Amino acid sequence: MPRYWMITNRNEKGRVRNRQSGKGLLGEDLAELTWWVAESGPLNEMTSWQKLSQNDFRKELLREISDFPVIPDLEPHDQQRHVTLYIHGYNNDWAEAAQRYEQISRDFIQARSLGVCVLFSWPSDGRVSGYLPDRRDARRSADHLAEVLDLLYDHLTALQREIDPLRRCRAKTSIIAHSMGCYVLQEAMRHVWDRNDRPMLVSLVNQLVMIAADVDNDIFRSGEQSDGSGGDAIAQLTYRVTSLYSGRDQTLGLSAGLKHFGKRRLGRSGIDRRYDIPDNVWDIDCSSFFGADIDNVHSSYFTEPRVIDLVEQILRGVDRNELLRRELIPSVKHTS
Repeated sequence: MPRYWMITNRNEKGRVRNRQSGKGLLGEDLAELTWWVAESGPLNEMTSWQKLSQNDFRKELLREISDFPVIPDLEPHDQQRHVTLYIHGYNNDWAEAAQRYEQISRDFIQARSLGVCVLFSWPSDGRVSGYLPDRRDARRSADHLAEVLDLLYDHLTALQREIDPLRRCRAKTSIIAHSMGCYVLQEAMRHVWDRNDRPMLVSLVNQLVMIAADVDNDIFRSGEQSDGSGGDAIAQLTYRVTSLYSGRDQTLGLSAGLKHFGKRRLGRSGIDRRYDIPDNVWDIDCSSFFGADIDNVHSSYFTEPRVIDLVEQILRGVDRNELLRRELIPSVKHTS
C-alpha cells in the first residue's frame, strides 16, 4: 500500500543526475503531468517511486481514503483526516523537493494522524541564480496544477450530491504551499475559478497554509468584493487561509527586489492592512519562533517544533482565538 504520493510536471526523458548521490531524478524542464507512488524512502531517489496512470493513482488514493473514519455530522470535526497537497518553492531541484516532502509527510501529517500528503513538484531549477526562470516556470506550471484542482473540484461536487453517508467524503482537502509555490497556487486557483464560472463560497480547499509566501502582500486587496484576481479566487474557494510570515526572511527580501519594484512580499511583511481583507484570511508573524542564531528563516518553518504544532492545529480547524488562548501563536493586533 503506498504511503507517499507525487504529481509532477517535471520532465522524465531528460533526467539529470542528483548533485549529492549521482543517482537519477526528474529534470528541470516542463512536461505533461505524471503520477507516482512510493511505499518507502528515500524519496529523493527515483528507484523508490512507481509511476501510475492518472486513473490508477486516483483509485489508490481513494482506497487509502476509504480507510479513514467517518466523522458523524454532530461530532467534533478536528479529528477528520486530510488529503494535504504540498507545493514546494523556488530553488528546489526534484531531489530537494522530494526530501522536504518526505519530512513534511512524516512530521506534519503521518506522525499526527492527519491523513495523507501529496507532493506537487514543479520544475524549479534548484539554483539561487534561477529566480527569474523559476518564476516563469511557476507561471506555466499553474495550468498543470489547475488540472489537478479541477479534478478535485469535480470529485467534491459529485460527493456533495451523495445521500448515503457512508459514501460521503471521509477527508478534508488542505494545502501547504511554500514560497513561490504560493504563486503557482495563486495562478492555478484563478484558472479553476474562471473555468467553473466563478462559484461563490465553494470550499474546494478546507485549510490553506501559505508559508513564507512569495506573492504580493496586497494579494487579498479585493476584500469582500470580487475582482477576479488570484487572491480573490483563493479566498472564494478556501474555507480558511492562514499566512505565516517573518520580517527576518532574507530570501523574500531578494524576491521583492527582483520581482516587483517596491512591493513587499506577503511572507515577509504580512498582509497589506491598507485594504479590507476577506473574513476568512489572516496572518501570523512567526519571527519570535526562530532563535537569534537561525540564518535561513525561509526554510526553518519546517523544522521548528512550534511551527509544526501550529500547522497541525490550523489543519484541524482550531479557531484562531482558541489558538491565541492556547498560546500557540504570539499575541496579534489583527485577528480578522
